[in-house]
Amino acid sequence: EMDDEDCERRRMECLDEMSNLEKQFTDLKDQLYKERLSQVDAKLQEVIAGKAPEYLEPLAALQENMQIRTKVAGIYRELCLESVKNKYECEIQASRQHCESEKLLLYDTVQSELEEKIRRLEEDRHSIDITSELWNDELQSRKKRKDPFSPDKKKPVVVLTFQRPYIVYMLQDLDILEDWTTIRKAMATLGPHRVKPELPVKLEKHLHSARSEEGRLYYDGEWYGRGQTICIDKKDECPTSAIITTINHDEVWFKRPDGSKSKLYISQLQKGKYSIKHNHN
Repeated sequence: EMDDEDCERRRMECLDEMSNLEKQFTDLKDQLYKERLSQVDAKLQEVIAGKAPEYLEPLAALQENMQIRTKVAGIYRELCLESVKNKYECEIQASRQHCESEKLLLYDTVQSELEEKIRRLEEDRHSIDITSELWNDELQSRKKRKDPFSPDKKKPVVVLTFQRPYIVYMLQDLDILEDWTTIRKAMATLGPHRVKPELPVKLEKHLHSARSEEGRLYYDGEWYGRGQTICIDKKDECPTSAIITTINHDEVWFKRPDGSKSKLYISQLQKGKYSIKHNHN
């Protein structure tokens, strides 16, 4: 048991002891802060100088990663350049092949048109029912040099009537023959009951059967439609594979594997200049 004085004295001693402990704790905390600050400053100086292990190890890993990525980027760049070069060469080759194909098609078209014109001229020549001597004489008379003082054309004849005069122009003999030939041809066309004599006209013989019906192609007993893969063969050339894109009345459009488009005339298939077949590969 303690009296009040002892309790007060004991309380004061405890307060003094607590004050001393707090002062010691504050001093230790300040000392620890200063030590840690000095350690951080020293580590910062090592980092700035490039000597800290914590800085050198990640830096070495980053540099190694940079070298690997730089090497991979260089290889990828070379591959891209090579791919672009190959694509450029493919485009040039495809353009040349397309040009050659179009030239051949144009040549065949012009040849077919000229053959058709020659055939029509042969028909016109054989359908004229007059002697060629009169025709040739008239042509030669036109080619001869005429007298400069003589008029080229016959003078028109003025016919007087009770009402008013009118002019009758006299035609040349060759013009009359041309009109007469045109009238004969028109009468032969309008008169189907007349039987025309067989003329020695050279008709083109079709070696293969080919025609288009309702957007499909019939060739040598087989039908071909849009989107089907075919094999096109031409003499003295390697067969090529293609896909049919359009079938018209007299032509067939197709697409090659390189993306170029060309066309074939049905007349070329009939003549045997080109042949096609189904490609099941």
